[in-house]
Amino acid sequence: MTTQFVIYKRQYSLFVNCLLLFGGNVGFAQTAPERAAAPAAVRRDGPQEDSPTPTSRTATAAPTGFDFQTNGFVDQATMDEARLDFAEVETPEDGLGPVFNDSSCAACHQSPLTGGGGDVRELRAGRYDGTRFIEHPGGSLIQSRAINPAVQEQPLPEYTVHAQRLSPSLFGLGYIEAVSNLTLAGIALRQRALSGGRIAGEIIRVNVLEASGRTRSGRFGWKNQHASLLSFSADAYLNEMGVTSPLLPVENTSNGAPVNAFDSVADPEDDGTSIRNFATFIRSLKAPPRDTVLAATEDARAGERVFERLGCQLCHVSTLATAPAGTRINGGTFAVPPALGDKIIRPYSDFLLHDVGTGDGIVQNGGPSTRNKIRTAPLWGLRTRERLMHDGESLTRAAATSRHGGEAAVVSDGYRRLPETQKALLDIFLRSL
Repeated sequence: MTTQFVIYKRQYSLFVNCLLLFGGNVGFAQTAPERAAAPAAVRRDGPQEDSPTPTSRTATAAPTGFDFQTNGFVDQATMDEARLDFAEVETPEDGLGPVFNDSSCAACHQSPLTGGGGDVRELRAGRYDGTRFIEHPGGSLIQSRAINPAVQEQPLPEYTVHAQRLSPSLFGLGYIEAVSNLTLAGIALRQRALSGGRIAGEIIRVNVLEASGRTRSGRFGWKNQHASLLSFSADAYLNEMGVTSPLLPVENTSNGAPVNAFDSVADPEDDGTSIRNFATFIRSLKAPPRDTVLAATEDARAGERVFERLGCQLCHVSTLATAPAGTRINGGTFAVPPALGDKIIRPYSDFLLHDVGTGDGIVQNGGPSTRNKIRTAPLWGLRTRERLMHDGESLTRAAATSRHGGEAAVVSDGYRRLPETQKALLDIFLRSL
């Protein structure tokens, strides 16, 4: 069965007019340059994601499932090989450390199976002087382990802004990568229009490491630090395992001090093969499935209506469509393949940054305005999570909903006023995701 997905000309015209009116900065923050990335071939032989797409096209539902069967991005054997690399346990002889958080990708991404989320939390730190955020020496991420006690990181006492971050699920992220910048921009404009400016998702443009000097709308990580799964993989390999690659060839420090004396492997420690395998595995994962039995019940349907009446769907956008197959994204380095293009997905997120009163005070790629903003958590696969919100501090769906403030204050106030029967229906709907 196919679903006719229509992109309205009027929405794109509104987007363009707003950009002209406000000088091109509506809802956007531009990041400062990062470490130079390895040059990549940038191609222009196809539709570009920042150009208007056709006004209508036919899209089909993306395949769903918590399994290791390929979504069609690559053949099964290639996905299986990439998964083995993803799950491989690194050693210091491979380049692990000297400072790191864990020894494999799968150690943090394993619920309900490899590639999922996890209850592992990382620590970030910095300080705020009332005007500026100053990151901790060596970067805001405090690695929890080291291959030698001499380089074990500890948060310094004067850096009193601390934040915990959960490991998110990777299922379905290949489709999120294939969502165009214009789609995210259209959502941000629609939020402002429908809420009178009260809800205003922020888009930040982040460097695509494999396309030196080019940027794209961020969508991966709790602060939307990355827009490309290859960049995302290189970042995780360095910051979570301490393994350098051609995209990020410089080792991290220990509280700002060099660790060269403890590192016996020449940089880059990965020649690019592993980060490509990680990206291939993630792009091959299906989207998280719903509990179809529970979702089909009248209680779940009624709960979804409560969700919509409250206004939750303004940020937890239920349905998105990916860019047409052949569209060049990631600074022109990647063409959306048929397996990921022209797909309807149901992530229940806008992949924008919002201040909902739970922000962690950390600035990464987005500048001062993002200090207390967090990317909207996708709700697909919600039933597989033991801990909720970016910091894992909410243990129930009701507690997570009630924590929302800031831009979401009106919605959470409405939730608290609901009769208990309506709250129960909403919880049933959320349990079906």
